Amino acid sequence: MSFEINKDDNHVVIKVTAEKLDTIIAPNLKTELVLLDKNGSTNFVVDLSDTKYCDSSGLSALLVGNRLAKASNGCLVLCGLQPTVEKMIQISQLHTVLNITPTLNEAVDYLMMVALEKEVGGAE
Repeated sequence: MSFEINKDDNHVVIKVTAEKLDTIIAPNLKTELVLLDKNGSTNFVVDLSDTKYCDSSGLSALLVGNRLAKASNGCLVLCGLQPTVEKMIQISQLHTVLNITPTLNEAVDYLMMVALEKEVGGAE
């Protein structure tokens, strides 16, 4: 498998272990995101620190995950972007749509912050 999945109480971390998130890997990632969503997961961190290349099918898989998370009132956060992957995301202007943090710890903190904001916002 080209990724590792670690489930926590509030989120799922998907670490892509492949150097390329392309037409070979992306369909598996997309399938995994759909299955996790169907099983009730709503918050996802996709760690791309080992990924040096991402094509349009990889971006599509990330967008599917983002859409699924939002539809479930959750959140998807990308972390560990390598320069070439970050450039691809910026060229396609997806940095305006996707949540991106430098590190895994910051991604988890971001999810906690979003959850707190929802809690506080819902209490009013």
